[in-house]
Amino acid sequence: MSGDEKTWSLEELEATMLPSHAGNKEGRDVIFSWLAKYQEAKASGQNAINGTVGSLLEDSGELAVNPVVSKTLREQADLEMSAYAPLPGLPHFRTMVQELAMGDGLSVIQHHGIHTDAVITPGGTGALYMSARNLLTPGDAILLRELHWGPYNTIAKECGINTATWPLHGEESQVDEEGLTSMLNQLMKDQDNVLSWLNDPAHNPTGMSLTDASRARVLSIFAEAATNNPDKGVTLFIDGAYAAYSKEHHGWGDTLAEFAKECIWPGNMLVCFGFSASKSHTMYGQRCGAMVMLHPNRAFVDKLVEVMLHTGRGTWSGASRLPQATLHSIHSDVDKYVGWLQERDRLQQMLVKRRKLFNARCEKEGVPLLPSHDGYFAFLPHDTPEPIALAAAARGLYVVPLKGGIRIGLCSIPTYNADRAAGILADAWRMSA
Repeated sequence: MSGDEKTWSLEELEATMLPSHAGNKEGRDVIFSWLAKYQEAKASGQNAINGTVGSLLEDSGELAVNPVVSKTLREQADLEMSAYAPLPGLPHFRTMVQELAMGDGLSVIQHHGIHTDAVITPGGTGALYMSARNLLTPGDAILLRELHWGPYNTIAKECGINTATWPLHGEESQVDEEGLTSMLNQLMKDQDNVLSWLNDPAHNPTGMSLTDASRARVLSIFAEAATNNPDKGVTLFIDGAYAAYSKEHHGWGDTLAEFAKECIWPGNMLVCFGFSASKSHTMYGQRCGAMVMLHPNRAFVDKLVEVMLHTGRGTWSGASRLPQATLHSIHSDVDKYVGWLQERDRLQQMLVKRRKLFNARCEKEGVPLLPSHDGYFAFLPHDTPEPIALAAAARGLYVVPLKGGIRIGLCSIPTYNADRAAGILADAWRMSA
């Protein structure tokens, strides 16, 4: 069948077929475009260094995969591979994932009257989406740090919400208390609910982590905001996607445990924790995550579960059963758990070594990196990052220019190239000065 006689331009088709809210969407990603540049250079024979991706690579350049996880995944029964999971997740997974998120602090939190529950999501991104869809009204603004993971903006746009920011850091690379308090107060005036996403520890894209004292202060600031505004709903969502590769894997669990012991938890304050198995269990493509919720009222936690399930059912229907069963198999078997833990620790130490080498060379060269403590990334702030990225690429280092600076994926740079990568970055940075 042939088309009609009219020749349609792309602009005419977009205007005719796509509502305005859909026509202005774009799916291209700057990270993948720079990965493609690296791949082209490598294929042409350049001695190229890959600092673009957000997946942990071995020094060989292969994806780092925990063998205990991949073996256990393949051992699962046909039922676990093929059957639907209950909409909230397998019961034993929902219990286990709270422990993975909070560590030993979970029992203390629960002992002091804070109720908890978890809902399975397709990756940590699913948990973020659930919170944005249900804890704000369309048109509200979500509170982020000034520098943050780019898809936060995409999720916000999909949910019809705006963004507001508070400073990335204050004194000693930690919390700007005045800036955070000011933004919370402003949002309280403008809207009925406040939701903040805080990516910590091992912040993407800087690698910054808050100390115990800073975590406690952030939590207190949110609690004070809730107490001073009893007619407003306040939610702090901790995005712990990289927690497994930080010095304090369960730092927020410990901080919340101390808060539960020593403070009165406002009834209009909710704390959520976004768990992701992508990094901790090298299961990026299995899309396994969870939203853990903490609140002093059991009935309200139960209501939250129902609300989140409605969103999940209407968005992705249900999450995969196989990774849930796999994680439970690993963490309920001592031998498998120890094997997983040893490999996780090896990968963490590989990242630590890369970061030490990279940071040391940058310090020697005078490169003003933002403080980088843990996890996958480092970040060089700059107003015009594109020329630096291009100059680095010409010398063999491929990184990602973002708004505000350069993201360096230490997770993908081989250990033996960490010092060389920092030297190339230093040369490219000096050219831009």
